[in-house]
Amino acid sequence: MTPTSTRSGRLGVGVVGGGHVGPVLGAALAGAGHAIVGVSAVSEPSRERVEAMLPGVPILEVPTLIERSELVLLAVPDQELPALVAGLAATGTWQPGQIVLHTAPGHGVGVLRPAAVARVIPLAVHPALAFTGTSLDLARLTESYFAVTAPAPVLPIGQALVVEMGGEPVVVAEEDRAAYAEAIATATSFSRSIVGQSTGILRGIGVENPGSFLSSLVRSAVDNALTRAGTASALEVSDMLAEFAEEPEDDGSLPESHGG
Repeated sequence: MTPTSTRSGRLGVGVVGGGHVGPVLGAALAGAGHAIVGVSAVSEPSRERVEAMLPGVPILEVPTLIERSELVLLAVPDQELPALVAGLAATGTWQPGQIVLHTAPGHGVGVLRPAAVARVIPLAVHPALAFTGTSLDLARLTESYFAVTAPAPVLPIGQALVVEMGGEPVVVAEEDRAAYAEAIATATSFSRSIVGQSTGILRGIGVENPGSFLSSLVRSAVDNALTRAGTASALEVSDMLAEFAEEPEDDGSLPESHGG
């Protein structure tokens, strides 16, 4: 491994994956002063995304990318990660002392065990953010939390990288990663489903731009729910309905249901 650092504490970073996550995190690390030595990207949309987020950074084959990197960022889907890590271990690609960081929510550092045999530094770091793959995400990272899982001696490295990307690190234990992934999937899929259903209904009754119509309502409703989640235990649906029924007056923000 040839160091590419230009000043103390800076790393040569290789990004494996040209989807919505990898190029954005690469840009965030570049903004913190690290050198992006290359990105792997196969499809044309991925290559275009890399060019937009990391202009001038070369697109390299994965083995070459890892050979040149001090920090390897594996931004690939959960289901692809085990085979990728094991395959690179089988070919002797991993290098001692290398930092290997993956972003899959459903895995801790156990999935990196084949690489750890080569004495890499394993980190599991997942940003709790729905990525667009554009520069908009860079600003959103500064308001985001990252789940960090790592062996205790190297946990500060993962936390420091998160801070450099502008996020807030939160430690998630290895045995809790599956539950963490379930929480992330529930929040993501539920919000998409509800918004899709609501905009579909509004579109059906002739409301133009239903997404814009619901934007303030959905954001304020989610903000209120998140605020309450931070100060009280979660409520069941029946509890929430009971609360609505006990409201002393109707302010017109929610329609009453009338039988026809």
